[in-house]
Amino acid sequence: MIEAWHLSKFFRDRKRGEIRAVDDVSFICPPGKVYGLLGANGAGKTTTLRLLATLLQPTSGRAVVAGYDVVAEPDRVRARVGFLAASTALYDRLTARETIAYFGRLNGMSEGRLAERIRQLAEQLELDEFLDRRIGKCSTGMKQKTSIARTLVHDPPVLILDEPTLGLDVMTARAVVRFVRDCAADGRTVIYSTHVMSEVAKLCDVVGIIHQGRLVAEGALDELRARFGQTDLEEIFVRAVGAEEAT
Repeated sequence: MIEAWHLSKFFRDRKRGEIRAVDDVSFICPPGKVYGLLGANGAGKTTTLRLLATLLQPTSGRAVVAGYDVVAEPDRVRARVGFLAASTALYDRLTARETIAYFGRLNGMSEGRLAERIRQLAEQLELDEFLDRRIGKCSTGMKQKTSIARTLVHDPPVLILDEPTLGLDVMTARAVVRFVRDCAADGRTVIYSTHVMSEVAKLCDVVGIIHQGRLVAEGALDELRARFGQTDLEEIFVRAVGAEEAT
């Protein structure tokens, strides 16, 4: 489970002064569900995810991930989280298999368990055709699948995914969305950040719309449709953001 209460992260800029990247955000995502964090570029999505993944410390508020406080018990949180950043750099001279294995060893996996886990992920993500190809010779889609595999290699109960289909072709993006849905069906807690409306509509159980660091609307799709009187998610997003800017 992921629980955030009044989570905030402020930065100070010499020219602009205080920047409220995340401002009093609260939400809950239980196991077996996908929470979609929807927002434009710069809305605060990535900062929120970095707070949950313990890469940043909150200015105020509290978050608990898989039962552990992100500030008081960061090591325990990291052991239970698979975090996929929007821009993941992979080492070109390693193969996909070597990359996944490296992250498995970082997480303390035994060689036997690691080999079995790579076999499982290769089957689930269709990695076999390029598993022993160097990353530098892989396509964008192959690299992203490798990144997802290394995120999941230690079999974490919580997944934090930041723009997992960014730059992918339609077929690869569909495969990634299907895989994320399967992860939730297996009982994992998934927070899925994106600006792709169609993915949110297909995948997410609950949607949180974030704008200028604040959670301006939240609910299941049917709830949001009823609240804003619209069926189209893009129109709901525009109205939620517009209502916030009007206040």
